[in-house]
Amino acid sequence: MKRPTLQVVAVRAGVSKSSVSRVINGETTVAPEIRDVVMRAVRELGYVPNGAARNLVTRRTDTLAVVVSDPPQGVVSDDPLFSTVVRTVSRELESAGKRLLLMLAESDRSRTEVERYIAGGHVDGVMLVALHGADPLPAALARQGLPVVSFNRTSAPDIPYVALDNAGGAALAVRHLLQRGRRRIAAITGPLELYEARERLEGYRQPLRDTGRRSIVALGDFTRASGAEAMRQLLEDDPHLDAVFASNDLMAIGALRTLHRAGRRVPEDVAIVGFDDIEAASYTSPALTSVRSPMADQATAAVRLLLSLIEGGSTDPVIMPNELVVREST
Repeated sequence: MKRPTLQVVAVRAGVSKSSVSRVINGETTVAPEIRDVVMRAVRELGYVPNGAARNLVTRRTDTLAVVVSDPPQGVVSDDPLFSTVVRTVSRELESAGKRLLLMLAESDRSRTEVERYIAGGHVDGVMLVALHGADPLPAALARQGLPVVSFNRTSAPDIPYVALDNAGGAALAVRHLLQRGRRRIAAITGPLELYEARERLEGYRQPLRDTGRRSIVALGDFTRASGAEAMRQLLEDDPHLDAVFASNDLMAIGALRTLHRAGRRVPEDVAIVGFDDIEAASYTSPALTSVRSPMADQATAAVRLLLSLIEGGSTDPVIMPNELVVREST
């Protein structure tokens, strides 16, 4: 059978072809009774809109890009919470009748390719994930005039974002350690070119400044191996430290391994707090106290902010609250 056309639907519904087009393209100016007879004809005929033709009229692709600007070693895309973000974004877009396009920008070349593809009008908006302070991608995409939302702060001041309260969460962890009577509290940071790593470091430092204590810092890169090595350095530099705040759970898990190998009891000798509350945090030995990051809620908020931008709505940033999940490691 031939595929029914817009004209055939118009004849069946007894309305003009332009009225059918307005209904199919979701225009709100169509009278309810016209919309009802058109949709009845669509169902009876099994009409399927021509997506390419509709896009020419609406100037929409119904596709949104999630661009992960991640270094080749996969600092963020290898994080256990990344799959939560992708699943949540995909589910939210599906419920809104949109498609998800996932793009990785791991090098200068791939970033250029991402910019070129997006400039070609293939997507209606972009969500940026895993940005570092010097990343040129946010500003480049903002110049294209396309709706862009960042999953965390960016170097481009005009791009709205949805971010965790990274500093507040880290401060919550350190105050908890102070309340537990810990006095020599060290930190293992993430890569400081990432905004969230810098914010968590500042959140760690603030309660120590308030109580007249010094910072003890080792640099990690959000991986287990870097947490283990940073913990080894901290014990070597300050054998008497009695607590550690790790800027994510993967590094905290690596630090736990080093502490066990060094014969340090957790939490009796050294208490430890992570950040993110990944599933593995409750299965470590001892179970890890962690700052819970509401990643699914953050992803949902980011999608809704982007959809709002596309429709000309709010550009106000959104800050997600944290909570401390206390377990045996403190």
